[in-house]
Amino acid sequence: MMFEALPDRKAIGPKPRCAFLIAALAVSTLAAAEPEPGLAATETTELVTKAIAYEHGEGVRKDQKLAAELYCQAARDGDTNGMFGLGWMYANGRGVAHDEAIAASLFARAARLGHAQARDMVRFVGEDQGIVLECMLPAQPDTVEAATVASADPINDLPPDKKRIAQLVVQAAPGYSIDPRLALAIVTTESNFQPDARSPKDARGVMQLIATTATRFSVKNRLDAKENIRGGLAYLRWLLAYYEGQVALAVAAYNAGEAAVDHYRGIPPYRETRDYVRRVLRLYPSERHPYDPRTVEPSPVVSRPTDSSQ
Repeated sequence: MMFEALPDRKAIGPKPRCAFLIAALAVSTLAAAEPEPGLAATETTELVTKAIAYEHGEGVRKDQKLAAELYCQAARDGDTNGMFGLGWMYANGRGVAHDEAIAASLFARAARLGHAQARDMVRFVGEDQGIVLECMLPAQPDTVEAATVASADPINDLPPDKKRIAQLVVQAAPGYSIDPRLALAIVTTESNFQPDARSPKDARGVMQLIATTATRFSVKNRLDAKENIRGGLAYLRWLLAYYEGQVALAVAAYNAGEAAVDHYRGIPPYRETRDYVRRVLRLYPSERHPYDPRTVEPSPVVSRPTDSSQ
């Protein structure tokens, strides 16, 4: 397979020697496109092969943006070559914006899953920043993992790593008087059970807590799965009480904040929030949830008609 010349050092970014090493290792690794042991799914291997072709224009029109998307699809499904390939593209700014923090997170994730070259790269790009790209989360909540939330056994069919997180959620939810299925619906939509997830707005962990919410509910380490889940459930319990068990309002506030819901006296007219509410309610199609009125005084919104259009 032919590869185009490495980018000029000036175009690589603030760490040219690092990027040069990344490029060199990427060529040797991706040229073979061999799946890592235990993670060799035919579908993801095909995605990586297509990504390589589009990245270098091998038999197809060169399209590095599409290559990055294909790498990310493979990475989302657990393919370490996909993670490594996408990390290389971020490290060199090819098809995506140059971002070594994202590259570091991708290399670290691949390294933890046994990718040898990714382990070498971790030394050069710095510590894992805990960033999980949006394209590595499910595009729609009706994926196989999300569909299991609404099934008779909501966690039995999850992969082992996600099942472990789901079990923590199911075990913790009753202690906060929250239906485990609602908690699982929130977790599925927020992080897809990834304890190291980090959003562009710096929401972190299983239940994607921002720093102020973490402080508010005494969460010291947002990337600690148990601690993050406890904090997220405490916030959800508070929101359910604040909106007197109206699930749509509580879910909207979990995404946008109760101030926004109160300001608009219903679900805010933000596309992200409305999509978020739709996705959660597909998994937990209940308008009401039990709540403890002693938790907090109710929102002024609950005494007025609310926006029920999702």
